[in-house]
Amino acid sequence: MGKLLEVKGLKTHFFTQSGVVKAVDGISYHVDEGEVLGIVGESGCGKSVGAMSIMKLVASPPGRIVDGEIEFEGDNLLDMDDTQMRSVRGNRIAMVFQEPMTSLNPVLTIGRQLTETLELHQGMTRDEADVRAGELLSMVGIPDPESRLKDYPHQFSGGMRQRVMIAMALSCNPRLIIADEPTTALDVTIQAQILELMQDLAKELGTALIIITHNLGVVARYADRVIVMYAGKIIESATAAELYANPKHPYTRALLNSVPRLDESREGVKLEAIQGMPPDLSSLTGGCSFAPRCRFVQDSCLTDDPVLEDVAPAHQSACLRNAEIDQLAAAVADTSGKSE
Repeated sequence: MGKLLEVKGLKTHFFTQSGVVKAVDGISYHVDEGEVLGIVGESGCGKSVGAMSIMKLVASPPGRIVDGEIEFEGDNLLDMDDTQMRSVRGNRIAMVFQEPMTSLNPVLTIGRQLTETLELHQGMTRDEADVRAGELLSMVGIPDPESRLKDYPHQFSGGMRQRVMIAMALSCNPRLIIADEPTTALDVTIQAQILELMQDLAKELGTALIIITHNLGVVARYADRVIVMYAGKIIESATAAELYANPKHPYTRALLNSVPRLDESREGVKLEAIQGMPPDLSSLTGGCSFAPRCRFVQDSCLTDDPVLEDVAPAHQSACLRNAEIDQLAAAVADTSGKSE
């Protein structure tokens, strides 16, 4: 598979009265054709801003992309003007937002919101777009689609509205879909249905998918590869199987230890809260940004900036103690077991 999207050294900053907020601070990654990529991290780590930067939807002022490249199918999106980007958004790259009720227009029918995109990007007539809109609603599992096209967003449940958003994202057969916390507002059962639907449709249509979430359980089941972000930077990257079997960065380990699991390897293991709070991105100093919360911190962590480096095939971690992290973690686990 070839690279569909490649982000290189992306920096998106917000210029506020309290200082410059480095929401995205030099991230680089790629998405292959047909791949499902998970981007994980706590709130405020830069996940959503990075996604909005790809679509060039960062509000300016105060936000601005100050450096980097975003290559999509050979084109640098940052070189495109507004007219060119409008031909990309919703057509070649689609986005599913966190809360569908704020993304859907409350005064337009669901049918009109679907047909508008089809007429604009696909050049369909109104009648052709109506037929296609019904097919899309049927594809995402909405019963009696022809009738529901005449309804308004408030007449749909939360799960149904998210299905409509997925139908809109798929309407123009995009090459890439970015799903930004697509299941946060839904109950657990509906979350699973929505994620299964997105994964199945992406595979069926050959569409690449970026799932942005704070829920590690989501990426464990649905992602091929995972990127972990903290304080605007990528601190670990690996395949999903490798990341869960062999996490390296202390932050990734802490995230995994705070999530309940049912497998035997976690039997009898207490959940651990991550101490402290994420840093203020407007007042970052030198050193590792996770150092104040890290149980493995040493003096050099407070002054030296870690960089992503290979720790295994197709596995990178940004920690000054990569070489000894497994031994340190084992020693902590042994100490905890004895204390109990």
